[in-house]
Amino acid sequence: MSSLDKMLSLLDVFTPAAPVWTTEDLIRYSGAPASTCYRYLKTLHSVGLLARVANGSYVLGPRIPEMDRTMRLCDPVYIAGSPVIQQLTEETGHSSLLCILFSESIMCVQQALGKHAPPELFSRGQRRPLVAGASAKIILAYLPLHQLRVIFTKHRKSIAAVGLGADWERFKQALKQIRQAEYAMTTGEYNAGIVSIAAPLFNGAGDVLGSLAVAASTSHVDPVAFGAIADRVIEAGREVSRRIASAPNVVALPARAVG
Repeated sequence: MSSLDKMLSLLDVFTPAAPVWTTEDLIRYSGAPASTCYRYLKTLHSVGLLARVANGSYVLGPRIPEMDRTMRLCDPVYIAGSPVIQQLTEETGHSSLLCILFSESIMCVQQALGKHAPPELFSRGQRRPLVAGASAKIILAYLPLHQLRVIFTKHRKSIAAVGLGADWERFKQALKQIRQAEYAMTTGEYNAGIVSIAAPLFNGAGDVLGSLAVAASTSHVDPVAFGAIADRVIEAGREVSRRIASAPNVVALPARAVG
């Protein structure tokens, strides 16, 4: 890792479970000499990525929410999709999500919560692997073959575990079936007790950017009956894709990289 990589990796330790870190613990985590880590912390603090609190400890700094605000104002998936998923939740009564492809993972960028939203529901800023769950599977189904080969090589055990095939040919066939259906539906695959239906989101060139999903708790819906809203989810995904393609300055929005 470069010095820059090591410095930025310090941000990764700040989580909901561990939001405050002492200088000493950060030095131990970094594995760098104390003088080097102090320099990292000084730089991160000076640009607002970290903030000092009592007893020489640190928390994430004000630059983080400032950048999040910029993303909300500029991200075409968030802008195009937010009103669509809000309407979808009002129509169906179920929670709706917008997710984007981010390297070999997916990240939630917006959600509209239904009345009985599951407490474990994917929410803005959360990231998870690009394998399990409807939101991930529908994105996989539209990736080019060269990217799928990389993913299959790295994650073949996880792919087999979620029913996408134990070998390359079965994997391709499973994704072809999802493309033909134009949606993916899973029950309890990533989070137990959650059923979800997802449709793809595309840029103006037809490259997959992410997914739109509706999710509910199996304690409040029958999964079989829930499947009846698949056509509505597909149409909502198409509407978001149309809005992305027609919005000014984002027609050429590129697909996120994989690998």
